[in-house]
Amino acid sequence: MRLRTVLLGIAGLLALAAGGFALRGNPGAGQHAARPAAAVQAEPVGVGALGRVEPASRVRRLNQPGGFAVTRVDRVLVSEGDRVAAGQVLAVLADAPQRDATVAQSEAAVAEARAALEKTRAGGRPSEIAAQRARIENLALQEQISRRDAERSERLAPSGAAAAAVVDRNRVAAARAAAERAEAEAALETLSRPRPEDVALAEARLMSAEAQLAKAVADATLSRVAAPIAGTILRIFARAGDQVGTDGLLEMADLDAIDVVADVYETDLPRLRIGAPAEVVVPGEARRFAATVREIGWQIRRTTQAGTDPVAAVDARTVEVRLTLGEEGRAALARRTNMQVQVAIRP
Repeated sequence: MRLRTVLLGIAGLLALAAGGFALRGNPGAGQHAARPAAAVQAEPVGVGALGRVEPASRVRRLNQPGGFAVTRVDRVLVSEGDRVAAGQVLAVLADAPQRDATVAQSEAAVAEARAALEKTRAGGRPSEIAAQRARIENLALQEQISRRDAERSERLAPSGAAAAAVVDRNRVAAARAAAERAEAEAALETLSRPRPEDVALAEARLMSAEAQLAKAVADATLSRVAAPIAGTILRIFARAGDQVGTDGLLEMADLDAIDVVADVYETDLPRLRIGAPAEVVVPGEARRFAATVREIGWQIRRTTQAGTDPVAAVDARTVEVRLTLGEEGRAALARRTNMQVQVAIRP
C-alpha cells in the first residue's frame, strides 16, 4: 500500500515536469500571453485633477478710482445680478459735486481765454479803428498849435515881449502833444494788426486753461466707478453712505463664457495639449459636462496642502490649466463661481 502511494506521487511529478517542458518548448504560447500586457502599457493615459469654476473674464473687484483716498459712497446705481455694459457708471462717490463744480469753473476759464485770443487775433473793430484815427487827427492839430505857440514865444523872447517861463511852457506843451500823437498812432497800429507776441501770450493762456480743464475732468472721473467690461454684478460690498474698505466696492464678471481652472501636477504636463477634450464632474450633478483645454499656464506654483491624509501630497507643484465649458455646462454653472469640481482630461 505504501509502495503504491509513492508510485502515484512520482507519476504526478513527472506529469508536471512534462507540462512545463511543453510550455517552454512552445515560444508562440509565451509571446501570445505577453501581448495583452504590452498593449495595456502602450495605451495613452489621461489626466485627472481638481478644479474650480471661474468666468473666462475672471472676477473683477472694483475699488474707488482715487487710490488710497478714503471716500464715502454717495450712490450705488446697480444691484446684485444686474447686467451692465462696458463703461456704464456703477457708483458715484461723495466728492463728485465738488469736482463737477471745478469742471464747470475750468470750462468758463477756457471760454474766457479763447475769447481773448480771438479778440487779439482780430484786432480792433471798425468803429474802434475809426475812433482812434479821429483821436490821432485831433492830437495832430493840438501838436501843431502847441508848436506854433512855442515858435512864437521863442521869436518874441529876445525883444522881451515874452517871458522865459512862457517859452518853456509852450515847448513842453508841444512835446507832450507830439508824444500823445505817437502813442495814439501805435495804438492804431495794434488795433489794425495785432503783435505776434500778444497773440503768443493769448495762446499760452488758452493752453493753460485747457490743461486745467483736462485735470478737472480727470478728477471728476475719479469720483465715479465705471464697469471695465460688460458683465453681471456678483456682489456689492459698500452701500450708499459707507466708506470703501479693503474689500473694495463690488465684484463683477462676464458670465457668458465659463471656464474650469484645473490644478494639474507638474508631472502630468507632458500628457496635456491645447484642444484636448475633457469631462467635468460636478458634485450633486448626475451628468458630466464636456470641456476643452484652452490654455496651459506658464508658471509652476507651489501649493501647500494641509490635511489628515498621511499619504497626500503636502508640497504639491501644480500648473493652472483653463478649460472652456460648452453651452450646457455654462448654463448649469453660471452661478457657481469658485465651486470645486473634478476634471478628467482625455488623451
